[in-house]
This record gives sequence, structure tokens and C-alpha cells, in this order.
Amino acid sequence: MNKTDQLSGCATTVECERATKRSTWVSVVVNLFLTMVQVVAGIFSGSQGLIADGIHSLSDLVADFVVLLAVHHGRKAPDGDHHYGHRRYENVASMILGGLLLAVGVGMIWSAMHKLQVPESIQTVHSAALWVVFGALVAKELLFRYMLAVANKVRSSLLVANAWHARSDAGSSLVVAIGIGGNLLGFKLLDPIAAVIVGFLVSAMGWRFFLDALHDLTDRAVAEEELEQIVADILATPGVLGLHDLKTRRTGDMIMIDVHLEMNGSVTVEEGHRIAVLARERVMAGHPVLNMMTHVDPAATSVPAAAAAGLPDNA
Repeated sequence: MNKTDQLSGCATTVECERATKRSTWVSVVVNLFLTMVQVVAGIFSGSQGLIADGIHSLSDLVADFVVLLAVHHGRKAPDGDHHYGHRRYENVASMILGGLLLAVGVGMIWSAMHKLQVPESIQTVHSAALWVVFGALVAKELLFRYMLAVANKVRSSLLVANAWHARSDAGSSLVVAIGIGGNLLGFKLLDPIAAVIVGFLVSAMGWRFFLDALHDLTDRAVAEEELEQIVADILATPGVLGLHDLKTRRTGDMIMIDVHLEMNGSVTVEEGHRIAVLARERVMAGHPVLNMMTHVDPAATSVPAAAAAGLPDNA
């Protein structure tokens, strides 16, 4: 078992990949079934909201296949054209998922505003539509919880994004349920008002995922808390007297690190190399680090480790 697998909670990398693919294929089957049932039930019950919700479920199928594509390509080993591997496929896929969420949210707002302007366009629907949408709501909520559990197990931000995409679909089903219930009780404006609220929530979620992926693609550093832990682990390595020029960036769900290690200037090259390897192994054992590139400098020419790493003096 390697360090990455231990951190993810999987026995092996292959197991993590299988768990990711299995959860995504479960989502494909569920969304395909819901799409057919909701669209057919919406047509026969006269519920435009149910038809729209079915189309929303169809959008989840697109997201699922984006995830499968990212998993297939993102786990490929480095090659002649990608010396650092292909993990940023996951960042690109997360950005696409964020864009899908944003587009769905804006579409919900647009549709709801149109209904508010033309309330007479809302039909009286059959009560069977309410049972169908409640069933869809339960299915989507269960799918969300299942996918989020798998995402947390394998520590994949891509799967987290896709899980929340499923939750956004559950939110739209809730809106449709409220709309159908209000329709049956005579409160026709309840549907578009609720849709506007949920549309804003979905749009905000999509924007957040899109922006996070964009920052990761532009070499965003890790959070300050994790940076402090990495510095502490490096400085706890016997033989390391300090550090400077510490740089971090994300690739997929992993971290790349470059750092200059400060050691006693009298150590041999072999001893300096041994200390650097030990520091690298210590960091990679405790953090989701894909690689840590080290450079050895004599401590006499160093600067304070905390200041050089961009941390407070008491870090």
C-alpha cells in the first residue's frame, strides 16, 4: 500500500479508481431512469415542471460522463508529452462541472422569471405528478449521499463536485414538488418563486466549483493551515536546520512541492541526500503530496525558515 492510498482510505490506487467509476456508473443508471420516468410522467400529467426536472436529470448524465473521462485520463502515468502526469484532467473536469451547475442555475432562474411574468401559462396538473417528483427527490438525495461518501473516501474534489451536482438536482425536484403542490392548492406562483431561490443557490455553487478549479489550474498554493503542517514536518526531520523558497501548487487532488533545505555545511553529499530523502518521505507520508523536489543549502547562507516560507515568525 502506498502513501496516497493510505491517505485516501483505499487499499490500493486501483481500488480508488474502481470505487470512483462504480459510483459514477450508479449515477448514470439512476439519472437515465429518472430522466425517462419524469419526462413521460410530465407529458401525461401535464406538468411542465416535471418535464424540466427530467431534462435537468439528463444534464447529470453529461456530468457523469465528464467524470468518467477525467478518471480515465487523469490516472494515466507520465509520458513524453506530460512529464508530470495527467492529474489536471480532474481540475479541468471540475471546472466543466462548475460551468454546468452555473448554467443549470441560470436556466432555472430564467424559466422561473418567465413563469412569473406569464402566470396563466402554468397548467393544472394531475396529482400523480406529485408522487413521481417525491420519488425522484428521494432517489436524488440518496444518490447524493452515496456519491459524497465515496468522494470523501477517495478524497476526490471532482467526485465532490459531481455529488453536489446531484444535490442540486434534488433541489430542483424539491422546487418542482413545491410548485406542483402549490398548483394543486391553487397557489400557482409558488413554483417560480421557489425556483428563483434554488436557482441562485445552484448558480452560486457552480461558480464556486468553477472558480476553485480555475485557481488550481493556475497553480494556487495550498491553504495556510496545510502549509504550516508541511513546514512543521520538514523542520522535524533530523538534520534539517531550516528551509526557504518553499513553493506549493495543486495538480488534481495532489500537491507538488519545491523547497530548499538548510543543513550543516559540513555534512557530506551522501548525508545531505539522505536527510533530504527522509524529509521528502516524512511529508509524503502525512500529506496528499505527489512529489517534493528538494535542494540542499548550507545553513550559514540561510534565512529564517518561517519568513522564507511566508509564515508568521511563531509558526
